[in-house]
Amino acid sequence: MLNNLTDCEDGDGGANPGDGNPKESSPFINSTDTEKGKEYDGKNMALFEEEMDTSPMVSSLLSGLANYTNLPQGSREHEEAENNEGGKKKPVQAPRMGTFMGVYLPCLQNIFGVILFLRLTWVVGIAGIMEAFCMVFICCSCTMLTAISMSAIATNGVVPAGGSYYMISRSLGPEFGGAVGLCFYLGTTFAGAMYILGTIEILLAYLFPAMAIFKAEDASGEAAAMLNNMRVYGTCVLTCMATVVFVGVKYVNKFALVFLGCVILSILAIYAGVIKSAFDPPNFPICLLGNRTLSRHGFDVCAKLAWEGNETVTTRLWGLFCSSRFLNATCDEYFTRNNVTEIQGIPGAASGLIKENLWSSYLTKGVIVERRGMPSVGLADGTPVDMDHPYVFSDMTSYFTLLVGIYFPSVTGIMAGSNRSGDLRDAQKSIPIFHGSSPKTEIVELEGASFSPPWDR
Repeated sequence: MLNNLTDCEDGDGGANPGDGNPKESSPFINSTDTEKGKEYDGKNMALFEEEMDTSPMVSSLLSGLANYTNLPQGSREHEEAENNEGGKKKPVQAPRMGTFMGVYLPCLQNIFGVILFLRLTWVVGIAGIMEAFCMVFICCSCTMLTAISMSAIATNGVVPAGGSYYMISRSLGPEFGGAVGLCFYLGTTFAGAMYILGTIEILLAYLFPAMAIFKAEDASGEAAAMLNNMRVYGTCVLTCMATVVFVGVKYVNKFALVFLGCVILSILAIYAGVIKSAFDPPNFPICLLGNRTLSRHGFDVCAKLAWEGNETVTTRLWGLFCSSRFLNATCDEYFTRNNVTEIQGIPGAASGLIKENLWSSYLTKGVIVERRGMPSVGLADGTPVDMDHPYVFSDMTSYFTLLVGIYFPSVTGIMAGSNRSGDLRDAQKSIPIFHGSSPKTEIVELEGASFSPPWDR
């Protein structure tokens, strides 16, 4: 034993008899080429793998983005097994995704969805800025509780492949896992229907209105026409999605990076639009009769009278509120008392609009949408409103809890990162990091606590 210790001490100053090199300067074992070893000085090798994770190289980040995929490892293996049936089975690759590629980007694609782009502005306009902030705080608090519980589960044991359902069922028991798995399945099913309807609404209301099959003859039939269009186009979109699943999602997966780019571009477009509208607001006129908002259905000029040559003539708007197009016709009382004005629908952040929309303005179904702060000569109480006039009516009764229910699906989607637990290089590290908790402190503080089941859809 003493001889061995003596040999080890001598090895500090000289070479051991059994070693071929007095100093190993090459990354290759038993290599005598010292010049070749100098080529690898300062390179990120297996010995510095942890340091590579904390400060990744730009080339590694770009390579990860180029190989980004929407499919978890289990789905890819299932696709390859079906395509290579009877052939040689490919070896299973080790999981290589980190926090950014495996958790952050999938959650980003799932969180920023149709509710955020279509309904958030309406929610803020109805609830006001102050109550909208309160609403976002409540919904994000629910998501934070789910994230804390999921982080505690991920750090208190080995995270296997299979996602949130597998983690919960193996950590808290099959009762919790089965209940959460059933809710997750139903939530995903209804979310699919919501996204299909949102796609059709964007297509027909903003991009290609001429593609509508059913068209309303008046303003009161627009909701029914849109519903019928959603039924027809929704069936077509659902059939296409079923065909894609039947053929194989690997073909759609080739466009995963394109879809991710569209989401990031949409987020940047929101900030760019806010900045641009503050200095150069777009031309989006809205016609008002007194303080009542008018729909553009049935008329083109926002005025009662117009000049043609040297004579005054009535407009199409006059014909909608009066018995005839003549100047001596009998007109609606509110139309006679109030003036027609045109304002900008998107005045920009510098116009003082934020101060006007601090507080809520909830509406009941069937009332006319009115502009606050506009002069108006009202009618006597109890005077009925003609529903055939081109007013903009509220199509539903709004209140705070209803808006919370509409907005809440936009904060879900955090399960997308945990569902890729089989693809993560270190799931116990990546999942808690993204959800804002420390893996080392979670074990101490939350171990043994009664975790609330995840509320994510």
